[in-house]
Amino acid sequence: MELLKFDRQNAEIVEAPKPVMNPVPTPALHPVLNPQKQQKLKPAISVVGLGYVGAVSMACLSALGHRCVGVDVDARKVAQISAGESPIHEKDLGETLLSGVDAGLISATDDLEQAVRDTDVTFVSVGTPTAADGGCDYRYIKAAAESMARGLAEKDGFHVFVMRCSIPPGTTLSVMAPILEELSGKTAGEDFGICFNPEFLREGVAIADFHNPPKTVIGTTDMRSAEVMRDIYAPVDADPIFTSIEAAEMVKYVDNVWHATKVCFANEVGRLCKPSGVDSREVMDIFVQDHKLNLSAYYLKPGFAYGGSCLPKEVRAVQHMAEAAGIDLPMIGNLERSNREHINEALRMIRATGARRVGILGLAFKPGTDDLRESPILEVMSALHAEGAALRVHDEAITADTPLEGQLAYVRHGSKGGADLAEKLPNMLRDDLDAVVNGAEVLVITHPSDAYREVARRSNVRAVIDLVGLFAEPEATAAPLHGIGW
Repeated sequence: MELLKFDRQNAEIVEAPKPVMNPVPTPALHPVLNPQKQQKLKPAISVVGLGYVGAVSMACLSALGHRCVGVDVDARKVAQISAGESPIHEKDLGETLLSGVDAGLISATDDLEQAVRDTDVTFVSVGTPTAADGGCDYRYIKAAAESMARGLAEKDGFHVFVMRCSIPPGTTLSVMAPILEELSGKTAGEDFGICFNPEFLREGVAIADFHNPPKTVIGTTDMRSAEVMRDIYAPVDADPIFTSIEAAEMVKYVDNVWHATKVCFANEVGRLCKPSGVDSREVMDIFVQDHKLNLSAYYLKPGFAYGGSCLPKEVRAVQHMAEAAGIDLPMIGNLERSNREHINEALRMIRATGARRVGILGLAFKPGTDDLRESPILEVMSALHAEGAALRVHDEAITADTPLEGQLAYVRHGSKGGADLAEKLPNMLRDDLDAVVNGAEVLVITHPSDAYREVARRSNVRAVIDLVGLFAEPEATAAPLHGIGW
């Protein structure tokens, strides 16, 4: 398997691909490919599984000029596709399939081995139902991989296999790839390529979504496969997102869980509004007009827990309103619990180092302010102090001259951790950053700061605990680096 090393800062590949031994490893790549292309013959594509995803994908790929071979064990679907008929109810699918058949670009078969031999790329869209234990049932993936491997063994030339199913991260490389290698006798990355290409097709408008995608995500481990996939999607997306196979697999799950979260959130808002005589539809119509915070990437970055003067207080207020009205809001009602668990995770990470002298870099609930109200790090510090740890703290916006009396008075009533530390906190603060770093056994970073990055990079401590994603790579610091969500 060829691996690519990507320089995120300079946005280029900095190391040539290198072959490695089986099993197929987990790569970390985001290749930026050369967009200058010569005119090439469009690859022939086989599509395994002619359900909602497979039938739509094949129809749309044929509309882009690819010769496509559909494969399914269901004889009825094979006959329908061969006749240019849609096996499912989907807007414009029948017409698109019929156009492909009439143009000689679409055929269908139940012979997957032959389909692999006759094409250059295989899209895998077989079913992945829930297993008895609640996990993913891999039977259809394994069966398809066995047939594809036999077809691959009998052909020359580089073939690309593209997984399109919703599967847990690691499945493509741990389930499909080993079968392909073992039964074909060929090596992934050298003799054939492997990709994961999640689909974001909404049933009912799937054809339109294919031609105008919200994003095109391609997970792969070798440059040749990446180039093939870029060429295929060029007519509909000139700037696809390349990433590791595992990240591409996870993105599909995260997207759908987020959509489910939005549905539940809107419905809980509806249940909250109704007893007050408020029309939740009007509320949410106003809510979605904010594209700066509400409908944006803001707040959607893994990092430390939320805090401050607004979020904790108002989450509690909404919970209280719901309880007073006798309304059960499981998602909103568990936000505090989720946030607390994230604080506990930071505490577990620090405890795991065994350090007794802890340097805290960043005290306020976010950088650029001296607001301590319900700052989540106060809860961590309170627990560590109660266990006898020696704490020293630095914050770029808080100095010895910062008036803390009003802040601490609020903190006493806002959070248990803040109340416990109210009288002790001034003695923990240091204006001199080096005074915090020197003598610390572990550094805990809660603010994204260039100064904190520099001291943490060169500090000879037992560990650096990064709670805000200040460092992109584990080797970025002299000491062992531990991220809270990465």
